[in-house]
Amino acid sequence: MKYALVTGGSRGIGRAVCLQLATKGFSILINYVSNAEAALETRRLVEEKGGRAELLPFNVSDAASVDQALDEWGEQHPDDYIAVLVNNAGIRQDAMMIFMQDSQWHDVLDISLNGFFYVTRRVLKQMLMKRDGRIVNVVSLSGLKGMPGQTNYSAAKAAVIGATKALAQEVAPRKVTVNAVAPGFIATDMTKDLDEAALKANIPLGRFGKPEEVAALVGFLASAGAAYITGEVISINGGIYS
Repeated sequence: MKYALVTGGSRGIGRAVCLQLATKGFSILINYVSNAEAALETRRLVEEKGGRAELLPFNVSDAASVDQALDEWGEQHPDDYIAVLVNNAGIRQDAMMIFMQDSQWHDVLDISLNGFFYVTRRVLKQMLMKRDGRIVNVVSLSGLKGMPGQTNYSAAKAAVIGATKALAQEVAPRKVTVNAVAPGFIATDMTKDLDEAALKANIPLGRFGKPEEVAALVGFLASAGAAYITGEVISINGGIYS
């Protein structure tokens, strides 16, 4: 059975991606760290649509936690494998750099960048052996153009963009694709503290995006129809930056 692992899959874009990939026939692994209630709700929504989902809690920024969780899952599913990995986990801790604390810098990079490395490294081996795999990294407008007050977040997402392009070339001979999607302002818990009215005045389409719109793009990149697309970063931002 083919599974799709979505890190940070309990809410927002992650939840929408879980639901989208379930409609594509994948069994879903919902990763989360602490919000079990939200993860259970995501599982309920997947099952309500006729899909299958399992919870897989671990901290993406802790290599030992990643390895332990995925090793245990593999032992329990000897005939199954993770065919799709969506690296979605991330946090914002915004501050002007002159006031930024060490913890704000490290926490943001640990989850977005180190999390990408620890999880992808662990899942990649089986994809390469099966000669089948889709990796989709959720990056950001911030990683493409930079955003004031987000030096840490911009650095983390820009690094994942570079890693996407390099890894895509490494694994292409084994028919594994690696792409990134770069959302702009999407209406989720992560953006609820932003001034939406002021910001959408700068968006050509005049609104924030929906998690489901990002998920639809991720779903396409995970599909057979995207087999000849790799190493790409696709923006989904209402035209604010292209």
